[in-house]
Amino acid sequence: MSEYKKRRPPRREPEGQHSVRSPEQEAGADGLIEGRNAVTEALRAGTAIDKVYIAKGETDAALGHIAAKAKAAGAVVVDVDRRKLDSMSRTHSHQGVIAVSAVREYVEVEDILQRARDKGEPPLIVVCDELSDPHNLGAVIRTAECAGAHGVIIPKRRSAGLTAVVAKTSAGAVAYVPVARVANLTKTLNDLKEQGIWVFGTAAGGTTSLYEADLKGPAAIVIGSEGTGMSRLVSETCDFNVSIPMKGKINSLNASAAAAILLYEAVRQRLQ
Repeated sequence: MSEYKKRRPPRREPEGQHSVRSPEQEAGADGLIEGRNAVTEALRAGTAIDKVYIAKGETDAALGHIAAKAKAAGAVVVDVDRRKLDSMSRTHSHQGVIAVSAVREYVEVEDILQRARDKGEPPLIVVCDELSDPHNLGAVIRTAECAGAHGVIIPKRRSAGLTAVVAKTSAGAVAYVPVARVANLTKTLNDLKEQGIWVFGTAAGGTTSLYEADLKGPAAIVIGSEGTGMSRLVSETCDFNVSIPMKGKINSLNASAAAAILLYEAVRQRLQ
């Protein structure tokens, strides 16, 4: 019998059926790293980690070591109820710790400013004040890339990070838009102001109309959280609080929609 006849044809799945991924594959696709050894090895290998969730109340030395290593690497460490870990887990063997990998490294704010200088353009920066929905953050990053913004700034706490969900929602824009993560957003805004950048907050009751705001010069546009908008300190730090004209019966916009409107008003002004 010839060699050709001995070979079996490749196995095909019945139409309409797909292979089932293991829990480990599902977790990996979501950027989850579960279990003490897996998280420890990821940190040792220098994997970009966004957040590490550790079971609250655990006094195990191994978990304490993981927390210390994660903080040293710049990751956010969050103590959570074990039930939260159970709901997050795909493998059901998290051992009290789950890390969420970042799809790319975070940059420094100075890197964003340098990017603007390299392009010979006045800085255009988007600042997200505790934007917790990863779909909104991904949409903001996508719009920022399309509008030519030089970067995005997010806080370390109470904010979505550069996770797999954000990357997917951004349609790949995370590969092109540098994102800085800072410990104190108010301090960062004050630092930007000292470097000649005007800070524009978005607020329903803003005293400056969108079409009166001068966005041609160096500008940082602040987008508030989905539920409560900008925090008080951030709002007070802004040079201008900008309102978007609302003609309908609903008086607020989705955070990513508000970002798109302000960014493209900046684009319009800069084209003139």
